[in-house]
Amino acid sequence: QVQLVESGGGLVQPGGSLRLTCAASESFNVMGWYRRAPGKERELVAAITSSGETNYVDSVKGRFTISRDNAKNTVYLQMNSLKPEDTAVYYCNVAGIHWGQGTQVTVSS
Repeated sequence: QVQLVESGGGLVQPGGSLRLTCAASESFNVMGWYRRAPGKERELVAAITSSGETNYVDSVKGRFTISRDNAKNTVYLQMNSLKPEDTAVYYCNVAGIHWGQGTQVTVSS
């Protein structure tokens, strides 16, 4: 059974930074982060392949960076210049079908 362990969420002021981490129990080609804000549909935030190809939702381009350590089966999401509209539960996803438990990110003064 695939296990995904997330960490790194929390409360941060606008303009601040957070780093999310997701460790998987095995390797996957595609790893990514989704988020669901209150009252909104879940959306893909960023994804990365094992070769390092990335894609981002337009709203986070230039502020968020996804990276991974293939040796550790771990994916990271560095979030800078956070805005209140980034407030959401962030979920790690691998292979499009396995989900982490979710971690809350709240951006508020």
